[in-house]
Amino acid sequence: MRTLKYALLGLINRQSMSGYDITREFNNNKLANFWHAKHSQVYPELNRLTEEGLITCELVNLTDKFEKKMYTITDAGKKEFAAWLSEDEPLAPTPKDVFRLRMYFCENMTPQELSQHLDNAVLQHEKSLAKLMHIMSDTYGNVPPEICTQAYGDYMVLEGAILREESYLEWLHKCLDRM
Repeated sequence: MRTLKYALLGLINRQSMSGYDITREFNNNKLANFWHAKHSQVYPELNRLTEEGLITCELVNLTDKFEKKMYTITDAGKKEFAAWLSEDEPLAPTPKDVFRLRMYFCENMTPQELSQHLDNAVLQHEKSLAKLMHIMSDTYGNVPPEICTQAYGDYMVLEGAILREESYLEWLHKCLDRM
């Protein structure tokens, strides 16, 4: 399944966007918490979606020398996106985690090295959690927006990212407590 296809259709369904705008969305604080795509992935997929008739592309003049391609979802694209939204998704495999892989082989570390790895991970995840909490507070005042809105979707994903970081920190602290 080309999941990127549906991420792009969803973004373009919200509003017409350029490839640059789409890439920027993948790097912003909300979407980047659970999904990412590189510039080199976005543009080939936009071309495929155009060829499949799921989006259209229009050149927009910015100045006499500069123009950009704006992508708009077609009725066929909206229909396919809606069908994808209605599907149930089986549980995906556990994502790869290099840190956990290192911890799996901790028998090759000294207790000091293990402790240092754990301490560094705590600092990184505390920083990530603080950033997420700041976004939650600034964007939503810690109050959920109206259900089934774009803001509510963003809120749910942000809330999930916060819980992910809190859970990871809980595990790290348990590991350190046993040291």
